[in-house]
Amino acid sequence: MYAGDLSPNDALKLLHDDTSARLVDVRTDAEWSYVGVPDLSTAASDLVLLSWQRFPSMQVDPDFLSQLSKIAPNLSAPLLFLCRSGVRSQSAAVAATSAGYTSAFNVAGGFEGDKNSDGHRGKINGWKALGLPWVQG
Repeated sequence: MYAGDLSPNDALKLLHDDTSARLVDVRTDAEWSYVGVPDLSTAASDLVLLSWQRFPSMQVDPDFLSQLSKIAPNLSAPLLFLCRSGVRSQSAAVAATSAGYTSAFNVAGGFEGDKNSDGHRGKINGWKALGLPWVQG
């Protein structure tokens, strides 16, 4: 089991406080480019862009863990996984834990959060809805 869920606010606080922490955005290139990415320019930590699934097939990238080990070799450093709504990032956090990472967290609600009654994301929960810093790709 992974280390658990963090709210986007708690995740950002950890990224500001712990220089060893990394935010791993596991969405696709298209999502990073067209939807945006968290802005960590004022944080002590880095943003890592590493897709969990390959577009367009959306099959899990078999090289994900080997790429992660190169980007984040410290198995005890906090890794915070983020996707659109928290589903892919939870799977990535579980996989990282199974690979030996001891502090793999899922960012609850993801970057855009759940759909509202009109079917739109980014309005009720998640990184963007909370007004946390982000930039358009």
